[in-house]
Amino acid sequence: MIKTIIIDDEHNAREFLEKLLNRYLPNEFLVLDKCESVDKAIVSIEKNEPELIFLDVEMPNKNGFELLKEMKSRSFDVIFTTAYSEYAIKAIKENALDYLLKPINYIDLLETIKRYKQRLEKNTKQDNLKIILNQIDSGDSNFNKIALPTESGYEIINPNQILYCQADSNYSSVTFINGKKIILSKTLKYIEELLPKASFHRIHKSYLVNLNHVVRFNKSVDLYVELNNGEQLPLASRKKESFLNAILPKK
Repeated sequence: MIKTIIIDDEHNAREFLEKLLNRYLPNEFLVLDKCESVDKAIVSIEKNEPELIFLDVEMPNKNGFELLKEMKSRSFDVIFTTAYSEYAIKAIKENALDYLLKPINYIDLLETIKRYKQRLEKNTKQDNLKIILNQIDSGDSNFNKIALPTESGYEIINPNQILYCQADSNYSSVTFINGKKIILSKTLKYIEELLPKASFHRIHKSYLVNLNHVVRFNKSVDLYVELNNGEQLPLASRKKESFLNAILPKK
């Protein structure tokens, strides 16, 4: 049996997850403890030495990521549980970690446990928790960095360091304010979904720009935007209205 601890500040959520485990995965999990806070969970983990923890992301006082940062050593695997589907989910997915989106249903639970067991069978110990912890802004539960998947691993970057992204079939290039450029085997749509929507805008089927670095908009025959490094990128006519709505003050 897999020794498990459930960590969630909501009593009903803790009880419901335990019931799902008992009902759909009988005799496979031994729930050692259920904790409602990070501080209690740390004590329980050190005492019970679980193999797997179900960890809520958002909790009062300290969140789930802060628990991982406070642990001196981690000999357990983690499945995150969260009701939030923005930056937390994107970062968790990008770092190949498992998560369950609340309200948890048994189908998602079974699929997640199946992936977890497959990793155990391959004897692959993930160290990607370190990556995700580096993405966390200390003192805030939001992420100030994202992980872009490359051939060799992940490029951990601050989104505001990006000038623009350009599509090239199923590949994309990301250009930074320092002149650096990386090529990713991902579509522009994939990258667009990772980046904060408030800062990044699709101006063309091939270009996604960081609005923070736009310094000029040309509305003559050839529509284009100019960035603070002097580069000029085409603005599709069908994107003009949405672009203006993004950069002009709201009335």
